Amino acid sequence: MVEGSMTQGAGQGPAVRTDTERDFRLPVAEPAAHPVHPGAAAAVSAGATGFGADAPVYGEYPAYYDAGPPPIPAQHGYGHEAPYGATLDLGTGPGEPAGRPMGHASEESDPDGYTPTQRDLPIIGRGALGGPGDTVQIQYVPQETPGEGPGPLYVVGDVHGYIDELVAELQFQGLIDADRNWSAGNSRLWFLGDFTDRGPDGIGVIDLVMRLSAEAAAAGGYCKALMGNHELLLIGAKRFGDTPVVSGAGTATFQAAWLLNGGQRTDMDRLQDVHLQWMSRLDAAVLVDDHLLLHSDTTAYLDYGDSVEDVNDTIHELLNRNDADITWDLFRKFTKRFAFRDEETGPQAVRELIGTYGGSRVVHGHSPIPYLLGEVGTEDGDGAHGPEAVVGPHVYAEGLAIAMDGGVTMAGKLLVVQLPLND
Repeated sequence: MVEGSMTQGAGQGPAVRTDTERDFRLPVAEPAAHPVHPGAAAAVSAGATGFGADAPVYGEYPAYYDAGPPPIPAQHGYGHEAPYGATLDLGTGPGEPAGRPMGHASEESDPDGYTPTQRDLPIIGRGALGGPGDTVQIQYVPQETPGEGPGPLYVVGDVHGYIDELVAELQFQGLIDADRNWSAGNSRLWFLGDFTDRGPDGIGVIDLVMRLSAEAAAAGGYCKALMGNHELLLIGAKRFGDTPVVSGAGTATFQAAWLLNGGQRTDMDRLQDVHLQWMSRLDAAVLVDDHLLLHSDTTAYLDYGDSVEDVNDTIHELLNRNDADITWDLFRKFTKRFAFRDEETGPQAVRELIGTYGGSRVVHGHSPIPYLLGEVGTEDGDGAHGPEAVVGPHVYAEGLAIAMDGGVTMAGKLLVVQLPLND
């Protein structure tokens, strides 16, 4: 973890969200068991070369718009319920297609991989800051914090470049002051990954988190972060660019995948070696206060070790090899999702993780709560069934999993929450 102070990016014009709502994931056959990863997986033989316009696009999200098995009923969220499986009409902003019926897919129900789609997870258009769906910045007067023992524990869901929303929530929780400086004493703060892509200022988010890590440490607390799949994607796009990588669908490139996943060129222009070094050193998992913190709701972590330390050491070692295919394999595996959602298989998947790594609950980001619940906004802005209805984390899988991605990229809420939850 970098402890040095960084200057937050400034003087950059607002980035325009590109038409890149198609997420990119490749199908992969998963074994029934999860052996400890022995190191880098051997690259499969390459298929066609290049990444032509007719190449299949594999969504980071399952095929929501294809017919699928019967929908699973919504589970209790954080103070609300929602129906699941309704035909959805997603308001996605100018030029974006309306939604179609939402199917059900998960790691367990689709062991052979993910169905290719032409467009997955349309992003609901956001208004100007202060409009519907945006958080409200509230001035907070910091209170005295105890000088002995660990302070309160907070977690932050996926930020995706939405720095204004992040600042507003951190201020609301009393973690930073009006000047964006650490004001929470010995409090402990964990980010669950995915700092960039889709939103306007991913590098500004990284700079802020790096600076807060130094300020929090000086105050007796800490600010730390986990590695998300978008950190792996940005690392790959910077290191390997258009270098072909082998995949289950032939060949692809990190550059193409990054753009398809909402990569912002302003972020790439401002990306420096210190950012790459910081991202590459992030841990993938941590156990804190009986909570197993992860970015992705997947069991792929089990492929890399039988302890949290083993998982982190293995992933760091693989990234240090600076190999495009190895990095792509990491990105592909940690892009998987929904392992805990199914009512029958989900709780067992969580138990497998906490039985291996410890803790009593998994806390994750990655999969937006509106999609875990089946709550997706309509074109006429019906907030009762849209991302705006997300008011807090989603507790599910028999109470064993807590989802923290409030869907900020979908006009939802960027979540900053104190653990343990009072649920």
